[in-house]
Amino acid sequence: MALARMDPFRDLMSLTDRLGRLFSETGGRTGDDLFGAWAPPVDIFEKEDRLVLRADLPGVERDRMDVRVQGGRLVLEGERRREPDVDEDTAYRLERSYGPFTRSFTLPTSVDPSRITARYANGVLEVTLPK
Repeated sequence: MALARMDPFRDLMSLTDRLGRLFSETGGRTGDDLFGAWAPPVDIFEKEDRLVLRADLPGVERDRMDVRVQGGRLVLEGERRREPDVDEDTAYRLERSYGPFTRSFTLPTSVDPSRITARYANGVLEVTLPK
């Protein structure tokens, strides 16, 4: 009998995938009409000596987001504001989500929280989590 290596991060990703499928089954609605907020999509993957999280945050101004470690969790918070020149009365279609968001992820014990870095470019937030 072969032993299976326990990987809590992979289990977390499996749960994230299942939740993603749940959201897709709701027609992709993650805005005010469903839960009162939206959730930016993220990719989390492993490199040799680090984990990398990439979050799509187009239209979110840098001063409207916060990345922090709190209680063993990586927390992403922010807000995407609706452009002031868009008038809902004359719009034909408004599908993009606006408003505040919060995402949080449990940090594996192998991550060194004191060395986490983040950069934001072209609407993508990249957080590097050194092991």
